[in-house]
Amino acid sequence: MSLRKNQLDAFNRLLDIMDELREKCPWDQKQTNETLRTLTLEEVYELSDAILEQNTEEIKKELGDVFLHLVFYAKIAHEKQQFDVADVLNSLCEKLIFRHPHIYGETKVDTEEQVLENWEKLKLKEGNTSVLSGVPSSLPALIKAYRIQDKVKGVGFEFKNSTDVFAKINEEITEFQQETDPDKQEMEFGDILFSLINYGRFMGINAEDALERSNKKFIHRFQTLEQLARDENKNMAEMDLHALENFWKRAKELEQKTSTNSI
Repeated sequence: MSLRKNQLDAFNRLLDIMDELREKCPWDQKQTNETLRTLTLEEVYELSDAILEQNTEEIKKELGDVFLHLVFYAKIAHEKQQFDVADVLNSLCEKLIFRHPHIYGETKVDTEEQVLENWEKLKLKEGNTSVLSGVPSSLPALIKAYRIQDKVKGVGFEFKNSTDVFAKINEEITEFQQETDPDKQEMEFGDILFSLINYGRFMGINAEDALERSNKKFIHRFQTLEQLARDENKNMAEMDLHALENFWKRAKELEQKTSTNSI
């Protein structure tokens, strides 16, 4: 059996199962776009976690869950005689062909930047009034900032070098330090974050991924600290900051030793 036939057979099997579940399962029968929405967000975040952890088996599992939700939305739309999964996929194919004239047309490009510039220009031709109109308002702020910056880069609104980007961070920090009004301080603090995200993006670092890795590292190290304190029958609530910092250093050393031994 060829790889493509195996893929098509598997997708067809999923569609058959979706039809059967929608017909016979009480839970699946009750679902709507609205009830599925928050579940879909949860599945996407679980996929994101698996990707950050580089867990191949979990990535495969979570991709399956996301696939299920996509097929579910298309099934509901088909029942309402709005569109079906074929309409979704064909629409996607047409969009990809239109936005890749360097593959399916006569346009010549040599770099990723040129591809992005053409992409944004083509989106404007599709009826978008702004290069930022495609940024969902409901995105988390950190991801939204990254997407905003990435999109305006596509039309040339970008610093020329990392030195200029870093200088912008220092400029925003100075403005924050000089501000005394609480509301304006919040705005200036936001500008610092926005500039830091921009610097990371310029250096090829996704701020969302970087922060989540730091979150996971902190959680793991703090839980090690808690275990060390329990092992010595110490009550963390009764410890001063100096004592807690000593436990933190020990947790860090233990973490580094474990990492070295695993190499």
